[in-house]
Amino acid sequence: MNLKFNKNEDYNKLQLAQLKKRLAQVKLGGGKSRIEKQHAQGKMTARERVAHLLDSDEASIEIGALVGEGMYKEHGGCPSGGVVVKIGRVKGKLCVVVANDATVKAGAWFPITGKKNLRAQEIAIENRLPIIYLVDSAGVYLPMQDEIFPDKEHFGRIFRNNAIMSSMGITQIAAIMGSCVAGGAYLPIMSDEAIIVDKTGSIFLAGSYLVKAAIGEEVDNETLGGATTHSEISGVTDYKAKDDKDALDKIKNIVDKIGDFDKAGFNRDKAQKPKERIEDIYGILPGSRTEQYDMWEIIKRLVDGSDFEEYKEGYGKTLLTGYARIDGWAVGIVANQRKVVKTTKGEMQFGGVIYSDSADKATRFIANCNQKKIPLVFLQDVTGFMVGSKSEQGGIIKDGAKMVNAVSNSVVPKFTIIIGNSYGAGNYAMCGKAYDPRLIAAWPSAELAVMSGNSAAKVLLQIEKASLKKKGETITKAKEEALFNKIKERYDDQVSPYYAAARLWTDAIIDPLETRKWIAMGIEAANHAPIDKPFNMGVLQV
Repeated sequence: MNLKFNKNEDYNKLQLAQLKKRLAQVKLGGGKSRIEKQHAQGKMTARERVAHLLDSDEASIEIGALVGEGMYKEHGGCPSGGVVVKIGRVKGKLCVVVANDATVKAGAWFPITGKKNLRAQEIAIENRLPIIYLVDSAGVYLPMQDEIFPDKEHFGRIFRNNAIMSSMGITQIAAIMGSCVAGGAYLPIMSDEAIIVDKTGSIFLAGSYLVKAAIGEEVDNETLGGATTHSEISGVTDYKAKDDKDALDKIKNIVDKIGDFDKAGFNRDKAQKPKERIEDIYGILPGSRTEQYDMWEIIKRLVDGSDFEEYKEGYGKTLLTGYARIDGWAVGIVANQRKVVKTTKGEMQFGGVIYSDSADKATRFIANCNQKKIPLVFLQDVTGFMVGSKSEQGGIIKDGAKMVNAVSNSVVPKFTIIIGNSYGAGNYAMCGKAYDPRLIAAWPSAELAVMSGNSAAKVLLQIEKASLKKKGETITKAKEEALFNKIKERYDDQVSPYYAAARLWTDAIIDPLETRKWIAMGIEAANHAPIDKPFNMGVLQV
């Protein structure tokens, strides 16, 4: 081990420690006092409910744990978006679990809460997975109702998805474990089966105060919409549970009886660990996003047996393409090579940049994986496509468009891991969030933006200087430097992986050592959804 390796290792482990600290804070939800209040009511917290339901909480993956971080400060914040979403096994069956966190504003729905719930449903729909809702919510957060209520991707889309999933035969089970009011009352009742917890669960379109105001009737909430009312009088719910654990056990019993699923038929062999030490990733990955490294060394520490069968090895060298296995699953990998490479013509190409030959290679490889029904894994560390007169005259736009076309039209499941840079159109070509990866996760080293903070600050500074010059103002060297630093600081905050994770541009920030687990579980989930359409790239300019 050399000095550079040790320096990288120290830096990346420090970044990982920061991630773990933030996740520990998120898991407290609305705070210890509110957790204690939940317990005093005889209720488990959202995370306790999920842990009790899953066969193994440790073997699950969490979607959007860092959602909402740094957002809605004027409203007291919204840790984890006020909802816990995990993919894990219940009685051996892979399920999506969605649990409202009542310690965060009584489980009220912020705009980001709606986005996260829709993401959970999207995962269930794409992968044909059973979805379980653990409901404990005060409904829409009224001070922000205009940002969560009326639009296409807002609150109402949840119930539309309930109906769509039902028509697709996707199992939906709901447990009413606290408040379930107004429009939110439709979610559990549009599920296949609904359980309500006695004394703590309630469901109604309007609570007692609103009923009194609307029609003058005086009635308490328990009579209006408690467990006895809906289990014995209205018939709205299907099961009555004595407490949270009883409700969760009833869900387990229901899931246990679900029949087998149709399989997509992705190839799987016996899993092997990488021959190379996966922990070495910390020392290989540089602390700076501008430093070079060999992506081959990362791949060897992620794939089974460290075996990677490279496709078109000597061509388009700034992209690595090839076949491997991850936890036994066959995958096709498209990865940005981060070191400077030499072409067969003796020309030097910058690492992390997509050239015409690289884009052409990737397009062909993606088509091959679709032909062979092999899931695709994208390892991103990309600064964008090559620019300049030579590239433009060589047709970089056309070749880049072909690659984007292939990614867009892929019918095999795609999984994206953002290792380092994810800039500009490179984000698109390497299957960013807009291109429907089944799962997309970032390492703590990731950066997502149109360009780096340094480059953006230079561009914005030139614009600012030109504007000042038009006004007849002069700018001193000291003022120019201060302005540059101010712009860069603001931009650097936005390229952070935490900024992206807070807005659900990625599903999670993960320890690099969890990458194999995420991809393997993602393919296992995708195997529940047979491919029902052919791969077709439409019209192309060859």
